[in-house]
Amino acid sequence: MKTSNVADQVLKAALDLFATQGYATTSVQQIVKAAGVTKGAMYHYFTSKDDLLFAIYERILSLQKRRLDEITARGGAAVDVVREVCEDVVVTSIDFLPEGTVFFRSQHMLVPERQKEVKRRRREYHDEFAALLLRGQAEGAFRDDVPVPVLIAHFFSDVHYLSQWYSPDGPEDKNEVARQLTDLFLRSIRRTDG
Repeated sequence: MKTSNVADQVLKAALDLFATQGYATTSVQQIVKAAGVTKGAMYHYFTSKDDLLFAIYERILSLQKRRLDEITARGGAAVDVVREVCEDVVVTSIDFLPEGTVFFRSQHMLVPERQKEVKRRRREYHDEFAALLLRGQAEGAFRDDVPVPVLIAHFFSDVHYLSQWYSPDGPEDKNEVARQLTDLFLRSIRRTDG
């Protein structure tokens, strides 16, 4: 569709410019020029640069939450569900590596209301992930001597660090990296007392 095409063009141009020259130094004029649209066309979909930065990250937030809900809805033992969720979040983070990189570099520049919305959305994801870990503890699969928030921080620090070392052009396949990081995480949280 033409309308979503314009929005996609603007988002792609903003993402490319934010990635190469930074959010703060990119102007709306540069974005519309790179997108090949008018300011009016851009403002039809996005009210500001802030709106663009949020929209860039919102795509990955929405995708990962939807996938989390789908995976958990299928059910299964907690350890199997956690494995699938962890592999999925690594793969989708790699698929959206430029978006995540730009966002984590620039999120502090969002207006306070947007920052609160991002925190709320991420908290919603983390709460559901925490429930899976608690279920795994109740099932006797996961250790309970480390607080769940620490376990969550442990896993997601690896995910958020991907942009520092992972390259789609490098030798590591995203699915293999997802399996390896997930295996490391699951080994670290499994009960070892029998």
